[in-house]
Amino acid sequence: MDCFHILYHQHEKKMIIVYLKLDGPVVYAAYLKMEHSDENIQFWMACETYKKIASRWSRISRAKKLYKIYIQPQSPREINIDNSTRQTIIKNIQEPTETCFEEAQKIVYMHMERDSYPRFLKSEMYQKLLKTMQSNNSF
Repeated sequence: MDCFHILYHQHEKKMIIVYLKLDGPVVYAAYLKMEHSDENIQFWMACETYKKIASRWSRISRAKKLYKIYIQPQSPREINIDNSTRQTIIKNIQEPTETCFEEAQKIVYMHMERDSYPRFLKSEMYQKLLKTMQSNNSF
């Protein structure tokens, strides 16, 4: 994720631009792990890394690994995507391109944006992060 995030602070009803560097994504990932939904952020970050793979052979290997971990039904960290997207990925990983997980990544991002991220903003973890940043005059 980008180091700059625009966060909506519900108590102040305004947009706050916060430079999170390392703490923000780490705290959000810890929150998702607590909620038993960290597979979403892990998949999203893995896709960002995957897109940067230049070697065809490395891309094939990584695509199969991503499939086995996140896409395959009953996989250890299966993400919540529709069957049509899953079938498209199965077809595309035979000759994977840098965009073969793009639709699944968009779906996962949407799940986080609409569901877990708003809960995170209301969480004690986020409130502590915000207080720490405010006390450090971070914004």
